[in-house]
Amino acid sequence: MTSFVVVGAAWRAEMFWRIAGLIPGLECLGAVVRTPRELPVPSLSSLDDGPRPDFVVTAVPWDTNPEVVRAAVERGLPVLSETPPAPDADGMRSLWADVGASGLVQVAEQYLMVPAHAARLAAVRAGVIGTPTQVQVSSTHMYHAISMMRGFLGVQDGPVTVRATRTTAPLVDPLTRDGWTGDDRPRPATTTFGVLDFGDGRSGVYDFTDNQWHNQLRFRRLLVRGTHGELRDDEVVRLLGPETVARTPITRRQTGYDLDLDGFDTDHITLGDRVLFRNPFPGRRFMDEEIAIGTLLTRMAAWVRGEGSPPYPLALGLQDHLLALAVEEAARTDRTVVTSREAWAQE
Repeated sequence: MTSFVVVGAAWRAEMFWRIAGLIPGLECLGAVVRTPRELPVPSLSSLDDGPRPDFVVTAVPWDTNPEVVRAAVERGLPVLSETPPAPDADGMRSLWADVGASGLVQVAEQYLMVPAHAARLAAVRAGVIGTPTQVQVSSTHMYHAISMMRGFLGVQDGPVTVRATRTTAPLVDPLTRDGWTGDDRPRPATTTFGVLDFGDGRSGVYDFTDNQWHNQLRFRRLLVRGTHGELRDDEVVRLLGPETVARTPITRRQTGYDLDLDGFDTDHITLGDRVLFRNPFPGRRFMDEEIAIGTLLTRMAAWVRGEGSPPYPLALGLQDHLLALAVEEAARTDRTVVTSREAWAQE
């Protein structure tokens, strides 16, 4: 059994302890909260309260997170940190200086573990479209979008040139995290559009409109271009051989529809006869976000046991946020920004 404690008790923290309770081999020992309260898991006053966990999950506000991460590292505890690990560039430099060398900190970046993205990533890494050269993301924002770009391109370190701009246009916003708004009046919505040049012919296109996570009036789009074809959402076009171009759908097998009485669940995702993704938690009835978080927790548990690779090292999580801040700066100032992790980590 691999154990952890969560620091925090809001909706994201709740997802961690609830999902862990449904996965064999994982145990949440409790939640560290400032004010004692009734929770489905034990309420802890500090990281020193109760049995020592195998790792710590932080699920606290941006400005609080760095100090929680430091406190865990001071106790020699591995940490799965909320995104972003620190709110701004100065905070990232300070956090890296304090805990970077410890090797104890991972980042809770789960987007490439979402089933559809995990399947697409498997197809790209299998060479289905050749060498990936460009990733266009229009679905999520900032560090999450950057993580997807770097993951599909296979880029980690190195200088990146960022150009960005913003536009504002009227848009109805019928749905937010709190539910349906009941308001069908168009209101100003800002779109940030950026181009990131990673060098060696590799680039990313960032396209995000306010509240695009929840606003169902905007499609979520993902395009990965490669030397021998491209992947667009749930379809691949590729060169199979001389004078042979094929289009193949990426297909999810979902149980529970029509006369399928096995219950509503994701089974697997395929490209033709190639299985790209198989649900690691069959029978749990997890939605995609829950599958991604469950995958992240199991990978973190395997890593702390010495049985797996680190799920998402701090250096990568900090770089995601650094590049996201560069997109925001370029859009705000209407100028080109050149940045790299090596540069800011040494300042």
